[in-house]
Amino acid sequence: MMCGWESLFVWHSLFMTKPVVLIAEELSPATVEALGPDFEIVNVDGTDRPALLSALGSADAILVRSATQVDAEAIAAAPQLKVVARAGVGLDNVDIKAATAAGVMVVNAPTSNVISAAELAIGHIFSLARFIPDANASLKNGEWKRSKYTGVELYEKTIAIVGLGRIGTLVAQRLANFGANLIGYDPYVTPARAEQIGVKLASLEEVMQQADFITIHIPKTPETTGLIGAKEFAMAKENLRIVNCSRGGIIDEAALYDALSSKKIAGAGLDVFVNEPPKDSPLLTLDNIVVTPHLGASTDEAQEKAGISVAKSVRLALAGDLVPDAVNVAGGNIDASVKPGISLMERMGQVLFGLSGGNASAIEVEVRGEIAAHDVSVLKLAGLKGFFQNAVTEQVSYVNAPLMAEQRGIEVRLSTDANSDEYRNVTTIKAILADGSVASVSGTVIGPKHLQKIVAINGYQVELAMAEHFVYMLYTDRPGIVAIYGKAFADKGINIAAMQIAREQKGGKALSVITVDSKVSDEVLEQVRVAIEAEKLLAIDVNL
Repeated sequence: MMCGWESLFVWHSLFMTKPVVLIAEELSPATVEALGPDFEIVNVDGTDRPALLSALGSADAILVRSATQVDAEAIAAAPQLKVVARAGVGLDNVDIKAATAAGVMVVNAPTSNVISAAELAIGHIFSLARFIPDANASLKNGEWKRSKYTGVELYEKTIAIVGLGRIGTLVAQRLANFGANLIGYDPYVTPARAEQIGVKLASLEEVMQQADFITIHIPKTPETTGLIGAKEFAMAKENLRIVNCSRGGIIDEAALYDALSSKKIAGAGLDVFVNEPPKDSPLLTLDNIVVTPHLGASTDEAQEKAGISVAKSVRLALAGDLVPDAVNVAGGNIDASVKPGISLMERMGQVLFGLSGGNASAIEVEVRGEIAAHDVSVLKLAGLKGFFQNAVTEQVSYVNAPLMAEQRGIEVRLSTDANSDEYRNVTTIKAILADGSVASVSGTVIGPKHLQKIVAINGYQVELAMAEHFVYMLYTDRPGIVAIYGKAFADKGINIAAMQIAREQKGGKALSVITVDSKVSDEVLEQVRVAIEAEKLLAIDVNL
């Protein structure tokens, strides 16, 4: 028979075991300090695969940087894992789909490197303007060639910032005192917001024609890949110097090589490449380019901020609280009836972005039905997160989405109503555009499997299951329209999965919304638009 203290010891061992946090790469002491005393810290070399998989067996959380591969195999080896935390911005080494399927939250530190990235871009600008790397190498090689490295001032030069999100804004603020003329290209920023940060908005064509320097700070999406290519370089001044510390591929590398090698432009600074490392890239053979090995986040401060940020997220996740920087699921003390609507609202935000073109002066979220009795503020955050997902360089989270709206001068409102006529619950997200027009999407979650449905678009009543690829068509109601676009899509091998048609009145405006099994090209969209004389025709893609 056990005595009292022995019984207490066994009870404590069984029921008071601390959650295990696995640290798989070197993190700052401040990171461990931010975790606090409530966890058992276990260290492992994340690049030692057998050791990693073994250690994951008892882990509740894992903290990594970029070297540790948290793939489907690793997640399967961690039956009690609740959160994967990446102490940095990128998540290329984390299988988010596998984590989500296993109910594992994935968090990162999306704002940890913004200052470091902005400062590196400015460093590239100065390096190009004053030949600092080349002059350094020359002098260390025993040469003294002052005239060869005659540079240019930033004073009274036109510097263009492509992308006026958080990093682009920091760059503008830091360049403001150099006496340069700042212009910017960002279709999702209002002129008033640009004016607040001292930048005059311009078209991409105007940027290419007027700029002496260009610095890029936009996300890589299908629309921005190859944004600056041969056509754009043909417009540029011969003294243009262009910097990309954003994402590889936004500048067409072949076109950049041609422009630099032919001296069509004066220089380039790259921190990012299509393929990293850029082995055998002809760009590395040129003498008018400055390159760095993706150093945007490589500062002591950024690394420490990232570690502390994800340590705080781990604490929240393991406590069951809302985790602001979760990239796949929302945590927190959210009522069970509200949770199914979070991913629906995020996807509706993506649809709204496509409908509105991103040019919103205000965004309204309306929640009607039984869930209005609970705290539904997370639905507003989810809608904003979806809306900005393809508009900015940085990772969008529940915390920074409202900040992005504020930076763009977008007013955000949430309203609730306990009454819902047709559905038990229905949520709506609206964008009020600069011209006063309104784009809107309404949706609901149905049944025990939480089937997500869109039930209205721009005021037209529809009922379509949430899908990856939508095509939205607005045209004058008349016979034969469905046959025309059905044939056009069929001829291109595009299968229509579902379709809804709504109209104001006979012979008036009609709306067709279809879901298709594959992405629709601009060429096919234009063909259909002309054929049915559409007032508006859009392809909208959703990340499911």
